[in-house]
Amino acid sequence: MNNRRGIGRTFNKPKNRKYVIKRLADYMKKFVGWFIIAFALMLVANTFSLLGPNILGKAIGSMENGNVNFPNVFKYAIMLIGFYVGSSVFSFLLSILMISVSKKIVYVLRKDAFEKLIYLKVNYFDTNSTGDIISKISYDIDTLNTSLSSDLIHICTSAITIIGSLIMMLSIAPILVLVFLITIPISLLFTRFMLKRTHSLFKQRSKTLGELNGSVEEMITGCKTIKAYGMEERIYEEFNQYNDTAVTTGYKAEYYGSITGPGVNFVNNLSMTLICVFGSILYILEFLNLEKLSSFVLYSRRFSGPINEIANIFVDIQSAFAAAERVFNLIDEEQEAKDVENAIALEEVDGNIKFRHVKFGYNNHKTIIKNLTFEAEAGKVIAIVGPTGAGKTTIINLLMRFYDIKDGNILLDDTCIYDIKRKDLRLQYAMVLQDTWLFQGTVKENIAYGKPDATDEEIIAAAKAAHIHSFIMRLPEQYDTILLEDGINISKGQKQLLTIARAMLLKSNLLILDEATSNVDTKTEVEIQSAMKELMKDKTCFIIAHRLSTIQNADLILVVNNGNIVEKGNHEELINKKGFYHELYNSQFL
Repeated sequence: MNNRRGIGRTFNKPKNRKYVIKRLADYMKKFVGWFIIAFALMLVANTFSLLGPNILGKAIGSMENGNVNFPNVFKYAIMLIGFYVGSSVFSFLLSILMISVSKKIVYVLRKDAFEKLIYLKVNYFDTNSTGDIISKISYDIDTLNTSLSSDLIHICTSAITIIGSLIMMLSIAPILVLVFLITIPISLLFTRFMLKRTHSLFKQRSKTLGELNGSVEEMITGCKTIKAYGMEERIYEEFNQYNDTAVTTGYKAEYYGSITGPGVNFVNNLSMTLICVFGSILYILEFLNLEKLSSFVLYSRRFSGPINEIANIFVDIQSAFAAAERVFNLIDEEQEAKDVENAIALEEVDGNIKFRHVKFGYNNHKTIIKNLTFEAEAGKVIAIVGPTGAGKTTIINLLMRFYDIKDGNILLDDTCIYDIKRKDLRLQYAMVLQDTWLFQGTVKENIAYGKPDATDEEIIAAAKAAHIHSFIMRLPEQYDTILLEDGINISKGQKQLLTIARAMLLKSNLLILDEATSNVDTKTEVEIQSAMKELMKDKTCFIIAHRLSTIQNADLILVVNNGNIVEKGNHEELINKKGFYHELYNSQFL
């Protein structure tokens, strides 16, 4: 059995910016055609823009020595307007195109992230807050989208402008280009230093924002409990702590990130000063005329401007890297193990379940279930009872393969469940949990969630069996009434009755009831059990219940404590033993 553990792919998590860039490049490859068009538009727009200083220099040259050649000045002015208008038009088209492409990339990225969520192991949701997961799907991907649609254009445009300006300056006065041999290394070293300093800060900012979202989600979900216990002030203080941490880390990231732009701008201004000084000397010595000097100065601004622009968007780039790393951490999470080769497809089963020396722990440091062995015969009702934390729900998780066992074996009709397709295995069970889940949709859609092709007659029959039909008929639109998110516009008991009706509708031979009637009154519970008994004929049923009076008619009662079965038998047998079950049963009447 052990050789089946670890089936599936294990992903490497991103460790640095190179990995994030590589992963982004993988997504961008899917739109390489659009990027080629974008590069062509960028090249044309920058070519028009780069010709501007040369034309302006010629216009200035037409006014040298006090003689103004007006025809030439007007000609160059018209040409200059034409080039800049053309550059603006192509830049606009480029922006529209990049916004469209970035939306497509983000769409695929968000789709992949959500798809991974669907197939992730259950323990991921046990160890990560809902708010933090939502933050990755929404805020982090939106941050990445902003960077792709704007920052990427600026970086590429700046690179073209820098290269083009350098070529033009070399053609005008190569000796003045030596100034940049001093200033450019200073800019690069300063930027590299700030990059190392701020990268961890932006990662921390994204993390704290995720924690803040998780805290807010938790508070909103439990708002009634908070009010009932009068804990508003304490919750407010806790929120302020999360908020203060998020603001502080965000401030530090933005503060140190914002230093980069002014620092690089200072170096660029220094280079401009040196160019003006040495250029003036060359002009005086007649090595340069006014036209070339003017053009060189303008091109030097074009050369240093993009460097300063990249430094100014440095904050956004760092934020995007931090966000992308969180998103790729999610996408690269280890998902549920794939089915074994030649896994068995199930259509219908008898429902005989066997546990053979099963061992399990939620982590490698602690074993919860140590040596679990029992058999649930087909068509029988099996009750699992025990104190809180004894391992009752864990057994259900193992039945459904939400978690994989460490050792031993679980058999369904004498077939190892790890040799069965996971989807087919889970479809054999109808499940009603203590924590109800309803989605925003009609009552009819919620009941038929597990069987979308169910007829109205089948849905109504299931509702009647669950004793919820009369309530539904009193709703404004009856079965077509829209339930709000998680059914917040109906009571908790009514939500649970709807989930019971949903389970009753399924034609499965195995049924799991985990405290399924904990939110209904005693009278309704008796009526539901009576209806369920009729519907569960010839089905194997697992019931977890704290109210032991509700499982007295079970065919087999498994008494679990500390991950082991300490007693088993029917109600009368266990009562007569006067053991652990006898104590549990009597304790509910104290």
